[in-house]
Formats: sequence, C-alpha cells, structure tokens
Amino acid sequence: MVYNSTLKDLGLKHAQGSYYSLPELGKILDADVNRLPHSIRIVLESVLRNFDGQRITEEHVKQVANWQPNAKRVDEIPFVVARVVLQDFTGVPLLADIAAMRGIAQKNGHNPKLIEPMVPVDLVVDHSIMIDYFGSQDALDLNMKVEFERNRERYEFMKWGMQAFDTFGVVPPGFGIVHQVNLEYFARGVYKDQRNVYYPDSLVGTDSHTTMINAIGVVGWGVGGIEAEAAMLGQPVYILTPDVIGVELSGQLNPGVTATDLVLTVTNMLRSANVVGKFVEFCGEGTASLTVPDRGTIANMAP
Repeated sequence: MVYNSTLKDLGLKHAQGSYYSLPELGKILDADVNRLPHSIRIVLESVLRNFDGQRITEEHVKQVANWQPNAKRVDEIPFVVARVVLQDFTGVPLLADIAAMRGIAQKNGHNPKLIEPMVPVDLVVDHSIMIDYFGSQDALDLNMKVEFERNRERYEFMKWGMQAFDTFGVVPPGFGIVHQVNLEYFARGVYKDQRNVYYPDSLVGTDSHTTMINAIGVVGWGVGGIEAEAAMLGQPVYILTPDVIGVELSGQLNPGVTATDLVLTVTNMLRSANVVGKFVEFCGEGTASLTVPDRGTIANMAP
C-alpha cells in the first residue's frame, strides 16, 4: 500500500511491536507534521493507521497532514476512535440495538456472534441513580440495595451484555461518575491491536463532559447515541476539519484560587471569542503547576 513504509518497529526489549510513524509520513508527503498541534497529530495517526483506500482515502491522509491554522474549514475527517464510553441513559438502548442485531442475524441463519463491537466499549451506570436514603452511615448500602431491586431487569440485561460481547464492559453504580471512572480506570494512554501495532488512546462518549479525559492528553469528546453506536461498530466519526485554539498559561494559581476559578475565567474568554466546535489546547509553563484533578476540571468545563 501507499503508506506501508510508515509502519516502523518499536524496538521493544521484551516484546514485539510496531507503530505508524508520522515523521516518515511527513517525508512521503513533504509535510511538516512536527508543526501540527498535538490533537491534530492524534487524529492524523488514526487516519493513517486506518487508511484503506475506501472509507479513508489518500486524500483524507493528505488533508490532515497538511492542516493549516487559518485555512477555510470545508472538508470532513473520518476519525476512527480507539474506544467508546457510555453512560447508562444512552448505553442501555445501544446495548439493546446490538442485541437486536444478533437476533436478526440468528433469524437469518447467520452466526450471531459475528455481531460484536469492534472497539472496546465501557458503560458506566451513574446518570439514572436515585437517592432514597441519606444522612446515615448505611445510606450507601441501602441505596444500592434499592437500586438493584428497582432495576433488576435492566441489570440482568447489562450482565447478559457483558457475558455475550467480548468487548463490552459495565461499571455498576457506586464507583463514581462516568468522567471520573474514565479518567482514573479506563484511560490507558496507549492501545495495542491484534497485529501488535501500538497507537494512542482516543474516544467518544455519550456525554458532553467526556472532554474531561483531555486532562491527560487523550483526544475525546461527547457525541450523540447514533454516532457512538457507529463508532462501536468500527465506523469513523466524521468531523469537520477543526480549528485549534491555543491557550497559553503562565505562572501558577495564587493561594486560595482554585481550578474552578481558573476555568470559569478561561471559559468566559473562550465564549467571548466565539470558540465553539473547535479543539482547544493548553500550553505554556503554567500547565506544569496544574495537578491532574485541576486539569480535569479545566478540560471538563472548557473543551
């Protein structure tokens, strides 16, 4: 294929692995990929790795590799994400959809196990939780008991989904909200496919605050249920070639000033500049003084 030479050996001591080299791609296309923003490079790696000449064409690869900061945005990018994160309000209907697909496959004489999410999918039960008990030490246990009794059929269905699909997992209530669980438990930073090709973590999630994962340099954002389902089934998420807005942070937060104070200020600045539907990257010496929780607060509220 056209870009075969971009697949390079990773040079691991105790394992075999390879990766798609963006500098090598830059040489082929005569493009200065080292000047691309971090987020665009993550998108470019995905486009290169999933290039098949059909869904993702040479034109798509060239388009992203030659991204310019002030160009007119008219072209779409087919972005294949590494994984999908679901909250329960949207996740359960999506599980019902792929269960129905298996039923149709079996009805038509096909192997139902051929219907399988093509990327890892994690569903976190948090949005639908109701509070019946509070103000006592056993409130959590009592609420959990009522929750499982009240929604027994739904939890049985999710348990079936975990057993039926190899790439589908469920986090039950009591572990935290989806964004926190995503940041603390799901994010690997780097994934590996069946060919031992290593690639950066990326995702879409069915919640607008999915951007919290950006705190650790993972590209991800919120989408609707249909887009998430398409991503689950290996289809690209189509996005308009994005503008990238840089926010340079200098110094450090004064005592008593929180990350929430900072993000409210930054969000006001971004909205005043009509920054909507764009990638935002934070840089500068000030970023080094921010903890991961602080960065998570900023990423959550100022995507």
